Amino acid sequence: MGLRIDQDYGRFREIVRGKIRENLRKYISRGELMGKEGGETVSVPLPRIELPRFKFGDRQQGGVGQGDGEPGDPLSQGEPQEGDGQGEAGQDEGEHALETEISLAELAEILGEELELPRIEPRGAHKLVTENVRYTGIHRAGPESLRSFKRTFKAALKRQIASVQYNPDNPVIVPVRDDKRYRSWKVQQLPYSNAVIIYMMDVSGSMGDEQKEIVRIESFWIDTWLRSQYKGLQSRYIIHDAVAREVDKETFFRTRESGGTMISSAYRLCADIIEKDYPPSDWNIYPFHFSDGDNWSVDDTATCMGILRERVIPACNQFSYGQVESPYGSGQFIKDLRNQFHGDEKVACSEIPDRDGIYPSIKEFLKAGR
Repeated sequence: MGLRIDQDYGRFREIVRGKIRENLRKYISRGELMGKEGGETVSVPLPRIELPRFKFGDRQQGGVGQGDGEPGDPLSQGEPQEGDGQGEAGQDEGEHALETEISLAELAEILGEELELPRIEPRGAHKLVTENVRYTGIHRAGPESLRSFKRTFKAALKRQIASVQYNPDNPVIVPVRDDKRYRSWKVQQLPYSNAVIIYMMDVSGSMGDEQKEIVRIESFWIDTWLRSQYKGLQSRYIIHDAVAREVDKETFFRTRESGGTMISSAYRLCADIIEKDYPPSDWNIYPFHFSDGDNWSVDDTATCMGILRERVIPACNQFSYGQVESPYGSGQFIKDLRNQFHGDEKVACSEIPDRDGIYPSIKEFLKAGR
């Protein structure tokens, strides 16, 4: 019975993975798989399940029912009464939705398969270590929490057979103290790399709620993928209009200002954070900047290019810029970036016209595997 349940559960998980792969673009654009804050799973909406119901056959023959009425009439007394519920009547049947949970690790694996993302080769792997507990053998002594049922059962069975106490007609196995076996372990020092994502976003008046929602959805998927590649991942958040400041995650997605836009303020703060807290020899650094392409002046754009070239790009694995289309944005900044860093493999630029543009934008940012 246990094996059958495991097999059924395995088939169910494959169905879930298949449905996610099939509908991944839709899930991403609608933001349907967003995980709860601090959680390790997300809820997956599956296609509706048809509930079983009785149907009348098409053969015209009598049945065993008696009384007034025709086949198919509802079992109610008197004339049907008008309902007192709210809303208008409809002719379509209701939706029957099912949700199941999937881990963020599985979600990242599906994302990588569908977008054909290469795994990242981290830098600084020899610098940082973590402890990993590995079970390496079986001992005769240990805590009860580590007792191996299978090994203990086999030892008891062997003893009873050897002592002619085993009865095939009444196969009762009773372990004694000498039969008990316990798993043993040792602690390994494993190298791993840390990474930091530095999110920057323009919160001036031209960036509306829909533009910020697009950034929120895309950052969730970027986080999900990068967390699957690194043992440790930190996130920092910078908002800017004419002035930049570091904020927490909630403030990052909820703030909206009415001032002008000076992108260099964000790049300067990003460079300061890197130089202070994240030595490039030990950290994998990923700055992501999102804006609608407006900047205060040509002079400030030139300042931005200088900060990127001298302080940010040399220190990071990749600098990514996503331009979210806005009715009020000029869209010029991405053109300036492409002109200045044409051919630079460490600079990725993506235009995001709407929610449907999130899917190709994620692939553009992560396809290089840096």
